[in-house]
This record gives sequence, structure tokens and C-alpha cells, in this order.
Amino acid sequence: MKFCANVIGKDLIELFIHTSGTISKLARVFVLHVFQDSLCFRPDDSRVICDARVWCEVRRGDFFHRFHVEDVSEELKEIYLELTSEHLFRTASSIGNASTLKPQLTNKWRPHLTVSVELPLPTGWTPVVILIFDGPIRVLPPTAWEDFPEPGVEACDVSVNLLSLKTLKSSVERIANLGDQMLVEANLNGKMNLSIETDAVSIKSYFNNLGNPPKSAQDMPQDRNLENMVQVLVESRKLLQFFEGQQINPVTALCNVLSNTLLHLVLVHEDVSLQCFIPAS
Repeated sequence: MKFCANVIGKDLIELFIHTSGTISKLARVFVLHVFQDSLCFRPDDSRVICDARVWCEVRRGDFFHRFHVEDVSEELKEIYLELTSEHLFRTASSIGNASTLKPQLTNKWRPHLTVSVELPLPTGWTPVVILIFDGPIRVLPPTAWEDFPEPGVEACDVSVNLLSLKTLKSSVERIANLGDQMLVEANLNGKMNLSIETDAVSIKSYFNNLGNPPKSAQDMPQDRNLENMVQVLVESRKLLQFFEGQQINPVTALCNVLSNTLLHLVLVHEDVSLQCFIPAS
């Protein structure tokens, strides 16, 4: 199997750096699904640090200036690579001020991912190419691809906008260490509460006037009380780790609650979407 690609442009390379930095903090081992027009990062569920399903997608038609895959089939112009977060973080943190990023699959004693960068130089100078990573990886065969589907999104009971992730992250950080479990509540009137209650302490943070996505209100019965809170109890460390790890500075952020079942967080920044599915504890 052969794979090589070029990513050209500072904005696209920075997009790769920020996305990689986020994923490297959420999983020890993950699968990178590479298409012509997108990248999908999917942690291996059996080894996810926070035991929550995470899905991150970078979808941009011009992400790759060059994209070439061989030895799969004419129809399957894609590849699945299993990487460790250590390898990804090392690669992303070494890119620096590169003008071109060149990932390539090479075969030595086992498949290796070789990543090099081209540094910007004055016109007329010979380009300088620096190898920043060359490490063993696992190439997943097509028979294993069905084990890594995009996670399905269940219909939620309440969805609220998250207008200030910085404030929310600060609140989660302040109270997460006070108890193992955190209660997340939200309603159709744009309110959300975070609380922890133990034998020693009881603390609650209130968020008002967040607003609800239009579709959230449209899908609800007309006679439903907008003030009724829908809640889910989750492990504090899972929620904390998600907010500490994400680096994509979203323009849209949503908190979806499926009563006593699931907390679904969605962050979107232009071409990047990050979803985290935290089950009830």
C-alpha cells in the first residue's frame, strides 16, 4: 500500500496542528481516516483515556494539495492509520513555521509514517526539507474499516448553546475535583446548571440566557414546559478532560442532553467539528 500527500499553506498547517493537539490529549491510541477532502480522528474506544467516544473531522476540499493512494482499489481512495498520541503530538509540535507538510507511508521492517516539512525561504533559495517524524504505525486493512464508523447521534431531549467555553471551562475546573460525579442540567429556556453534591460539599453553577438552537424547540411537543430541566449524571474527570484538551476555538458550541443517558458536546470551527459522547455514570 502506498500513500503520500502534501499540505500547503500556513492556515491549513495550523489547522492540522490545533486539531492534532486536541486529539492527542483525548486518547493514547487513535485511528486517522484520511480522505481526499477530509481527515477523521477516531480514538480506539478500548483505549480512550476518558472512556468517552470522540469524533473529530476536518473537512475541506482543498486541504491536500496532492493526495495519492495506491494498492487498495480504484474506488477506495482512502486509508486508515492507527497512531499513538505521542507520535501525533511530537509531529504537531515540531512543525514550526513550515510552508509545506508532507506525510508519506513508507515500508521498512514494518509500515512507517514519515512526515517532513519544507521551510519558507527567500525567492531563489533551494528549499530546505526537514524530517520531523519517522515512526512505526499500523495500517488497517479494508476488512477492519467497518469497526470505526462515524458515531450515530441520538435525538436529544434538550440542546443549549454554549456561548462562552472559557467561562464554562473555568466552572468545570473549579468544581470537578470536589466530587467524582457531576450533574448536568439544561432546559428549553436556555438554562444550564452544573452541580456536585457529596457528604462534605454541595456546589452549583448556573448559566442563563444561553439560548437553544432553533431545531431544538421545533422538535419538542407544544405542551412541554420550557422550564423543566433534563439531567444527566456524568463522571467529572471525563467532562474536565474534554474541556482541558480541546484547542479548536469554536464558533459554534452545543450541549445536548439525553435524559439520564448521554451528554453530547459539539464544537465547530469553520472546517473542524469535534464531538464528544459522555455516557451517564
